[in-house]
Amino acid sequence: MTIKHKGQRVVVLMDVQNLYHSAKHLYQSRVDFKQVLNLGVSKRTLIRSFAYVIRTKSGEEKSFFDALTNLGIETRIKDLQEYQGGFKKGDWDVGLVVDAIRLSGSVDSIVLVTGDGDFVPLVEYLQNKGIRVEVIAFKRSASSKLIEAADEFMDLEENPKKYLLKK
Repeated sequence: MTIKHKGQRVVVLMDVQNLYHSAKHLYQSRVDFKQVLNLGVSKRTLIRSFAYVIRTKSGEEKSFFDALTNLGIETRIKDLQEYQGGFKKGDWDVGLVVDAIRLSGSVDSIVLVTGDGDFVPLVEYLQNKGIRVEVIAFKRSASSKLIEAADEFMDLEENPKKYLLKK
């Protein structure tokens, strides 16, 4: 494991939908994003942190978005797309990748808070640019290829009480 020192500049990119569904499925609980952000930063210099979120027509998630902002996490908001036949889609993968590439010139490490294996090519691209890439997720719902590709994988299941909100 590489040593993390205070001088390292870090960006934390959170795939909120991925973490939300993992916590709900595995623990019937919700994620404590403050603790996850602290884990990602690990006493280093935080440059930016983004949470990629989906807004529904009802707007019921507004208080959650406000809570993220109050933690110092910038929210990237996209409206849920609804198609004929009831199919719904809310996907931030491309937006997260663009932000990671755009910010990669000014950081030493990028922390991806997701278990989505679609991000393996991004991890490899960033590593080829000399960026350290760390992944935070629940191991049981994370892609094994993503875990292998990362410079470091931090498993939220090692201490679920710390990273989940009390019921």
